[in-house]
Amino acid sequence: MTFIGFIRPLFILLVILSVVVLPLIALIDILRSEFKRNDKIIWVLVVILSNLIGTLLYFMIGAKQKVK
Repeated sequence: MTFIGFIRPLFILLVILSVVVLPLIALIDILRSEFKRNDKIIWVLVVILSNLIGTLLYFMIGAKQKVK
């Protein structure tokens, strides 16, 4: 197996991870957590409508907005 032949499956795995698994983890975390006002609905829509960017925004900003 050449180096290029090794990189292709790794790239596909990273794409699947970033497009499917991370948003799914974010949605599960959002739905299990408590937020103020309508923040839960807003974060669900952000993650669903802007898949990768919404997920990154949630993990950077939204996770800090959870009610403890």
